[in-house]
Amino acid sequence: MEGSLSLIIIIAIAAGIFARVIANFFRVPSIVFLLIFGVALGGNGLNLVQPRLLGDGLEAIVSISVALILFDGGLNLQLKELGKVSASLRNLITIGTLITLIGGGIAAYWLSEFPWTIAFLYAALVVVTGPTVVNPIVEEVGLDRRLATILEGEGVLIDAIGSVLAVVVLDVALNPTSSAFAVVSDLGLRLGVGGVLGAIAGWLLGKFLQRATFLAEDTKSAVVVAAVLGLFGIAQEIQSESGLTAVVLMGIVLRASDIPNSRALLKFKSQLVALMVSVLFILLSANLSIPSIFALGWGGVQTVLFLMFIVRPINVIVSTWNSSFTWRQKAFLSWCAPRGIVAASVASLFSILLTERGVNGGESIKALVFLTIAMTVFLQGLSAKLVAKLLGLNQPDISGLVVVGSNPIGILVARLFQANGQRVAIIDTSAELCKQAAEYDIPAFVSNGLDAKSLAEAGLDSVGTFVALTINTDVNIVIAQLAVKEFKPPRVFAVYVKEAESDRNGEPEVQQAFSARVPIKTWNQYVLQREVRVGEFLLTEEELQEQLNRFNTMFNAGILLPLLFERKGQLQIVSADMTWEKGDRILYLLYTPKALPPAQSEVLPPKTLDITPMVLSDLDIAQKTSDSNGGGSRSNKNNDSSTSPDYFLKMAKDILNRRSP
Repeated sequence: MEGSLSLIIIIAIAAGIFARVIANFFRVPSIVFLLIFGVALGGNGLNLVQPRLLGDGLEAIVSISVALILFDGGLNLQLKELGKVSASLRNLITIGTLITLIGGGIAAYWLSEFPWTIAFLYAALVVVTGPTVVNPIVEEVGLDRRLATILEGEGVLIDAIGSVLAVVVLDVALNPTSSAFAVVSDLGLRLGVGGVLGAIAGWLLGKFLQRATFLAEDTKSAVVVAAVLGLFGIAQEIQSESGLTAVVLMGIVLRASDIPNSRALLKFKSQLVALMVSVLFILLSANLSIPSIFALGWGGVQTVLFLMFIVRPINVIVSTWNSSFTWRQKAFLSWCAPRGIVAASVASLFSILLTERGVNGGESIKALVFLTIAMTVFLQGLSAKLVAKLLGLNQPDISGLVVVGSNPIGILVARLFQANGQRVAIIDTSAELCKQAAEYDIPAFVSNGLDAKSLAEAGLDSVGTFVALTINTDVNIVIAQLAVKEFKPPRVFAVYVKEAESDRNGEPEVQQAFSARVPIKTWNQYVLQREVRVGEFLLTEEELQEQLNRFNTMFNAGILLPLLFERKGQLQIVSADMTWEKGDRILYLLYTPKALPPAQSEVLPPKTLDITPMVLSDLDIAQKTSDSNGGGSRSNKNNDSSTSPDYFLKMAKDILNRRSP
């Protein structure tokens, strides 16, 4: 028997990890393949995994796993982000829960022909969504931060509330003589006790980790795991089924604490939870009876469809009625509500309990819950990216900018993004330079760009673009690599000198900002001396080649630096391997030493950087081109662009050709 139990766990672990590998390869939610593998290995398939042999151990595995999963979900929530959607989120986990409970209960009663108590027990089990399913979808689709926050917040908070609600409904099912007051007070007591215990424990753990500087990082992670499981056990002993609420609140409060090197803790927790989810779902789906699902008939399918297409949209419409969410965002919220591991776990436990108590319907509830999981994950989870694309909500729409380097160019780029309606932030080690950025209402952080915590505080985990613009190009590429490794923003740029491809193995995701070689220090000086203008022009199909030729000449003269371009409404940083298209609106810096009087030698006030964007006409550009070709040592040096060693020549060839090199 002992050998059989060990083999079951080993197979479950191996199958779970393999399922995640395949899911990552196909870029789909891992629960899809976890469900398939679990059923295939269970009693209805190869019969290699028999969870019933674990006995009471299965219940212990489920309880511990769900506690850690929900703590991880709470740890990933940020109070400042929740505050932006607090009203809608509050409605979703309160009014929305009630709507789903009533709508799901009615559907299960009329369509699946369940008794009222069993119907509402099913509805209580499926009010939850779950971070294990929602978070991978959000990450894959690439939603804007507000929409992602409300989906993630709902998934975490409603899991705890739904689990407690399900226990209360189960008590009613087993004790039908309970009064309404007793039911409501029981629900409030469980949530209240769990919330208070979790908040206190999270605060105490945060204070301990702040002061325990003697602890190694791996020991800190072990301490957190022990604290979570300890809190869960204590809360369960004080008030049954309050443990899940406690661990969620503990995670939220701990995340709000200023914990040293919190990213290491987050990474460890996510890896541990990924393993536990994989094993748990293999075991639960292996324990599923396929004939019981077929026994539900079309009534079961209709129940789930009613939940997806009627109940969920009503839930979202009511919960976000007075919110600032657009109809597209509300439509996606209505579509994206897959059920996950918590619903499966609690349904499996309830099935065992109902069977032990001699109440009919335990196996039917579990079958309908798993059918709900399968249909919502396959229909909603797999189509989420397509739906987001059709609604115009997918990754290219991620906006926002984090800049490392509060120098004149860095501040100017941040201001241009800010003028475009995007949120920006700047990081620099100089308090004085950060103060200059703050003069323009740009959030500035006095810190080292190599500090992952500072990057996180600046919001790098929720913006679309990162750029390193310090005057040290070697530092820039290191910072950019850190940003790619730790945060994976969609677009990462840096001002650096690109070495031979064989010399650098890890930088394909770091694009060179502006051009192949940028004299960033020189251009910063130009801005401080007020010898530049911000220009813009639109590439038209009729004059595209002529415009690029003019642009090319000014590049060769070293008097023009491309900064940003707007394409299809998206403002982006120019990269060294840029391929221009008709309709692009290019923003650039133009060196104009005679346009403004030179600045005084003393340090200039922040107003010096107040460069008003101005549109230069084709005539202006032609005049500048003529000036740069017609006289002065600068232009003479660059007259023969085919032989000039000036590095702007290579930049012009790389950037301004119509076709990719």
